Amino acid sequence: MLTIPVTMLAFDLDDTLAVTKSPVSPIMATLLGELLSVFQVCVISGGRWEQFESQLVKRLLVEPELLLNLHLLPTSGTRYYRFDDTQGSWAQQYAEDLTETEKQVVIAVLQDGAVELGLWEDSPFGEIIEDRGFQITFSALGQLAPPAAKYAWDPSGSKKNSLREYAASRLPNLDVKVGGSTSVDVTRLGINKAYGLRRLLTLLELKRDEVVYFGDQLQDGGNDASVRTMGIECVAVQNSKDTEVALRAVLAVAGRSGRRAGGSLN
Repeated sequence: MLTIPVTMLAFDLDDTLAVTKSPVSPIMATLLGELLSVFQVCVISGGRWEQFESQLVKRLLVEPELLLNLHLLPTSGTRYYRFDDTQGSWAQQYAEDLTETEKQVVIAVLQDGAVELGLWEDSPFGEIIEDRGFQITFSALGQLAPPAAKYAWDPSGSKKNSLREYAASRLPNLDVKVGGSTSVDVTRLGINKAYGLRRLLTLLELKRDEVVYFGDQLQDGGNDASVRTMGIECVAVQNSKDTEVALRAVLAVAGRSGRRAGGSLN
């Protein structure tokens, strides 16, 4: 691992840095703090900023100057947040959202399709259709449905695939994807983690071979696969425990090299 000069380490969030929808562990928070004294660090996920705050930002106990080395890309990089040391808070650098007209069309198509296909839930666990700005997400049982109910709803995938096909045929200029166990996601074409990382690397004037990415879904069809296909060196992990082991090894090599943030690790 890390056989090339590295400036930035990039990470998926759920099941890479943290258990799904849970805060990073104290051990992971400590490791990330140590990384920030050595590398630029990027975290990219399809989740919203609020998820980043609760799972990651509020768990980091580091000096403000180290937070300047942290780059946060929620909603697959269609938003970019960076720490503003003059204000002592996180500031959004850019946001690329669907237009209000696009959102209204997508919401109508998803709702009509769910009703027509018999998939609309009258007593959901929270919102069925969520506006994430860059993405509209349909969650058949509601955003807050318990995992057991989600897994039991559509084990074959036929229900959500039928809604995906319905929506895709009516939204030819947008990307309609099957998401989680009960969800269908609609975004602009080409929005994925590779999109977000390309934009960040351009802003920071970094090359792809200066970055190493850690993710749990690097296989074909996984939500980290687009990063692998853009030619960035990737480290596959199965969970946050795997990531902890890998990061201890990275920090050991960095310590032996005397590396500091902004340099390179050979």
